[in-house]
Amino acid sequence: MTTPKHFLTMLDYDKEMIQALLEDAKQLKKELKEGTPHPHLKGKTLAMIFEKSSTRTRVSFEVGMLQLGGHALFLSSNEIQLGRGEPISDTAKVLSGYVDGIMIRTFGHSRIEELADQATIPVINGLTNEHHPCQVMADLLTIQEQKGTLEGLTASYIGDGFNNVAHSLIQGLCLMGMHVKVASPEGYEPDPAIMHEAEVIAGEQGGSLAFSHSAQTAIQDSDVVITDVWASMGNEAEKEQRLNDFQGFQVNQELTEHAKDDYIFLHCLPAHRGEEVTSEIIDGSHSVVFEEAENRLHAQKAILKKLL
Repeated sequence: MTTPKHFLTMLDYDKEMIQALLEDAKQLKKELKEGTPHPHLKGKTLAMIFEKSSTRTRVSFEVGMLQLGGHALFLSSNEIQLGRGEPISDTAKVLSGYVDGIMIRTFGHSRIEELADQATIPVINGLTNEHHPCQVMADLLTIQEQKGTLEGLTASYIGDGFNNVAHSLIQGLCLMGMHVKVASPEGYEPDPAIMHEAEVIAGEQGGSLAFSHSAQTAIQDSDVVITDVWASMGNEAEKEQRLNDFQGFQVNQELTEHAKDDYIFLHCLPAHRGEEVTSEIIDGSHSVVFEEAENRLHAQKAILKKLL
C-alpha cells in the first residue's frame, strides 16, 4: 500500500503504516520531553478550518506545527468565504496555492471528501460527523504506551455506537488486531457497513469484533474500557431522551468490576461527569484520559510530519 496523500479515516492506512506513525509519535514525544528540537516542517504552513468548535484539536494542531518548526492558521467558518457560500472546490483550490496542508473539523464526511478530491495538498480529518481518526491515533498510542502492545488486547466501547469516535475506534482497533466489543442501547448501534468491514479486517489481523446491547456483557474481561458523551455535538436537542435511553450504560465502579483488574479507562473528552462516566472512574487510578489528551499532540505531529 502506497502512502495515501490524505488522512480522512483510519482505513486510509494499513496496519504497518499505523504502527510506523505510532513509533514516530513516540520518538517525537521523547525528543520533546528531552528538549531536543525537531523542526521537520520548517517553512511549512497548515490551514486549520473549524466549522465546529474545539479545544484539543485546535491547541494540539497549532502547538504541533509550532514545535515542528512550521506555522498554523486558524480559519473559522465565520471568517472565511466557505461559511458564506463559496463552493468547497473553490476553497480547496485557493488554499492549495497558499499553504502546504489543510486540517478541517466539519460536519458531513462528504464535505471533507470533496475538499480532499479538489485540493492538491494533503487534507487531514480533524473530525467529521462520521469519523474522528486523529483521536483514535492518540488512543492507540496511549494503549500501546500503557500496555506495551495492541495486538491481542480486548477493548470495550460502551455508549453511543453511531458516532464518529465509535466508528473510528472500531476501524482502528480492529485494524491493529485487537478484540473489540461494542455495547449500545437499541437504536444507537454503529453503522452496519462500518461494522461489517471492520469485522472482516479484524479476522484478517487475528482480532475480533462483537456487538451487544448489554454493557456488562461487553466489558467482561476487558483490558481497555472506552466511552464517549451520550449527546455529541449536534445532538444537544436530544439530550433528555438520550439520558433516558442510555440508562445502564454509565461507566461506573459497579460496571468496571467486570473488566480486568488492570484495565485502563479512556475518554476523548470533554466528559459529562455523572452521565456516561462517574468522577470516581475518570479521576481514578485506572484512568489515562489526560495522557490520552496529551497524545493528540504527539500522534498528530507524526501525521503532519508524514504528510507535509
